[in-house]
Amino acid sequence: MYVIFGKKTIAAVLSAAVIMSAAVISAVGFSDRAQAETAVAEANWGLSYQSEGGAPTGNASAEQLKKMNAYYVGDTSQKKIYLTFDAGYENGYTSHILDVLKDHKVKATFFLVGNFIETSPELVKRMVKEGHTVGNHTYTHPDMSKISDKSAFEEELGKLETLYKETTGEEMKKFYRPPQGKYSEENLKMAQSMGYTTVFWSLAYVDWYNDNQPTEQEAFDKLIPRIHNGAIVLLHSTSKTNSEILDKLLTEWENLGYTFGSIEELSS
Repeated sequence: MYVIFGKKTIAAVLSAAVIMSAAVISAVGFSDRAQAETAVAEANWGLSYQSEGGAPTGNASAEQLKKMNAYYVGDTSQKKIYLTFDAGYENGYTSHILDVLKDHKVKATFFLVGNFIETSPELVKRMVKEGHTVGNHTYTHPDMSKISDKSAFEEELGKLETLYKETTGEEMKKFYRPPQGKYSEENLKMAQSMGYTTVFWSLAYVDWYNDNQPTEQEAFDKLIPRIHNGAIVLLHSTSKTNSEILDKLLTEWENLGYTFGSIEELSS
């Protein structure tokens, strides 16, 4: 069992390791897309971008994942985006992000860990009140691919469910994102047996280093050309850049003809 106690520890973990597969995905430019942008390890989620504006392929196909109630992309025939945020802790930007989402009438999914819910209950309540989905990012943010014991796996998700209900008075909706994108087929089946839909992503970029935030231009260079039909977008709500660009980013995507869907549509 892994335990993360406070914001500084969370920040260190996220800076060093969170979504390492997303780093592989996002750090490679289009000039390198002929090379395989696959996972850095067998149990890491990874993507290969074949063409600008097209949906990437994953290191597991959409068909394979669907058998285990897992998804990384939505319906690629529709110009629809599924916007998601991962949050290991509150960094002072979530309130503004919620303001922008409200202005654009966009409903997002926030994948939260225990630290966020414990330290920022009012923000969690606001997410729920404003119609956003709160998903399960586990209680302590461990490498779930190393957890083969079903009871230990269930405890990581179950403790967050309990905390969420204690905080909001509501049952947590059954959407799960593996920390760092690390998973195993066994994990996906465990989540499925608990009634969960596992949600990976088809677009992300390196946005989680607090002391090395991307510029606005760097962010747009990744997030505009690579947007695609059915995109499940992963952003971190701890990012100062994301907070600053979100209004313009949503506007740009809207101008390209995209609408925003609910994560609940994936398994419907």
